[in-house]
This record gives sequence, structure tokens and C-alpha cells, in this order.
Amino acid sequence: MSSVKVISAGRVFTGEKWLQDHAVVMEGNRIIDVVPSAEIGKGIESVSFPDGLLAPAFMDLQIYGAHGKLLAVYPEPDSLKKLVDYCREGGAYWCMPTVATNATTVFHQCIDAIRAYWDTGGEGVLGLHVEGPWINPKKKGAHLEAFIHAPSLEEVKALLDYGKDVIRIITLAPEICSHEVVDYIMSKGIVVSAGHSNATYKEAMQAFDRGIPAATHLFNAMSPLQHREPGLVGAVFNHDSVRASIIPDGHHVDYAAIRIAKKMLGERLFVITDAVTHTDKGPYQHQLAGDKYEAAGILSGSALTLHKAVQNLVNHTGIELAEALRMCSLYPARVMNMQNRFGKIQKGYDAAMVILDAALNVIRLA
Repeated sequence: MSSVKVISAGRVFTGEKWLQDHAVVMEGNRIIDVVPSAEIGKGIESVSFPDGLLAPAFMDLQIYGAHGKLLAVYPEPDSLKKLVDYCREGGAYWCMPTVATNATTVFHQCIDAIRAYWDTGGEGVLGLHVEGPWINPKKKGAHLEAFIHAPSLEEVKALLDYGKDVIRIITLAPEICSHEVVDYIMSKGIVVSAGHSNATYKEAMQAFDRGIPAATHLFNAMSPLQHREPGLVGAVFNHDSVRASIIPDGHHVDYAAIRIAKKMLGERLFVITDAVTHTDKGPYQHQLAGDKYEAAGILSGSALTLHKAVQNLVNHTGIELAEALRMCSLYPARVMNMQNRFGKIQKGYDAAMVILDAALNVIRLA
């Protein structure tokens, strides 16, 4: 029995261009061709969405929990399953579960949970995003100051040894961490992202010049752009190699600021949800407040999904649909150096796609 399958749609966005009435031919989990729908012969398993939009599946590089189970509170495979389910409801096939500033034991438990999830065949989890505790208390946001500190190289080595092949991103404040610490983290192939930082423009530019490739949730919890001190935001704008995540939920960042950032950064700006979930246990007790979450009255996370992010970018910032889709798929894949597998509908790429309706709601993943 042939393992070749076909999915077609009225519109296909490949990640580079738009196609009308085209079909994607898949074998196993790989795309083997993209052809006009009329060329598909009989006898091949096929599903068609003539009124739908087929696009590369999304990727969320910062999300803390879902469906009532925050990973840091419930570090277990079931939490990861619920998190992946939530992501896929919003069109994201891959995600990076995230743990905010916490005790070392909690980071270890979350690392163990991801390994257990993978060992039982769990899919969709790329690894762990460790956000803090090596950040600046002056820009802690909702992070707990009791856990925040500057790390020793020995501490960093111990955590990375424990989290080998699981920890994929670390958000830290470059002005708090020594060059030796940052260089060591990057030498292990981990993406270092500058965030929760009060770095001066000079400090931030020096950090980016040394190789830090990204910044976490642009504008939020970082030194702002001011005319006499451009800060971390100014350094992100002015350094051509740095990519930055942003949360387009209408609460974390004003939509006008997103438009400005998009003009400055172009393809370097990508989307995260920063989504949390309700919890009344543990050090971070998130409460739903409208369509966002708060902890002790402070904005602490979003209730966003990536398909809602696409809707917001198109409807509230004027970013064209193709670019909004790339900001949620190809561009985060580039951050992880996975752009040759994910983020395009093209021969040789992973066969993971999202089908959207005319209102950009998710019909299903394919």
C-alpha cells in the first residue's frame, strides 16, 4: 500500500510565494512535491480544502503551560501533552516549553519531564527554554527576585550538563553574566537571548558583537529606546544580525510599536505567544484577567495562540498576511537554525502544515 498522501487547497503559501489550487504530495513525514491540483491522479489518498489556505505550520519558542497545567508546577509529560495540544489548536506544530526564573530543582524536574515525554514517543517539543534566573532584578517583570542572581561558570556548567540536548534557549541579561559564562553557553549550541535586561546601549551592542543572536519579548522587561540612552531596544534595532521575539496580543506591546519594530527589523522580528495558564499553586500564580494573565496585579503572560497572533498582525498592524505567516513559522525556525526543515512548503521539508479559513481560524493541522 502506497504511503504517498496528498493535501490540496484553494490557496497555498509556500513560505516564499502564493500558489492557487495546488497540492502538496507527501511521503511519510516529508514533502516530495508541490504541484497543481489538476495533476493529481486517481488512487492516491487525498484531502482537499478548496476554500482553505494551506501554510507552513507555526512554531512557538516561548510558552509556559496550558489547560491548567503550568510546566514549572507540574513538571510531567501530561503537562507537555496539554501544552502541545494547546499549541496545535492555534496552528503551531512545534513549541519550546519555557520555565521562568526558579529553583534549580525545578529546572531539573522540567528537563526530566521533557526526556520522559520524548521517551514515550511525544512529539512537537523542541526542547526547553530557560528564562532566567540570570537576569537583572531591575527588569524582573513578573519574575521572582528571590531566585535572581548572577551565575558562576560552575553553576552554568552543572545546569547545562544536566540539561544536555534538552536546553535549547536561555534568556539572560548580558550585563549580569560574565563573557566567560555567555561564551560557554553558546559553545554548547544553545541559543542565548538577551532579555529581562537593563543593559546600556553600549553593553548590549558589545554582547551582540560577541555573538548573542536574539532578544526576548522586544520592549518588555528591557532598557527602552531613549534619545540619550538607546538601551537594549536601540541595540536590537541597530544590530543587523540580532533577531527579536514579540508578543502581539495588544497588551504586552502596543500595535503601533509593533509596526515601528517591523519597519526597523524586517525579517528579524518573530512572534512568540508567551502564553501561561491559570494556576493557584507554586511561586507563579497566574490569574486570567480578560484575555491576558496577571500575577499579583502584574502582567505575567498572554492567553495568545499563534493563529490569533497572525490575525492581530494582519488586522491591527497592517502587516501583510504572507509576512505575518512567516513571523510565526520561518522566522522562529531561523532562530533555531532549523530553516532547512521547517517553515516552508517545499520538497524535502517536514510535512507539517496548517489549514486556515478565510478569517484565519485554524481548520486543522496536516
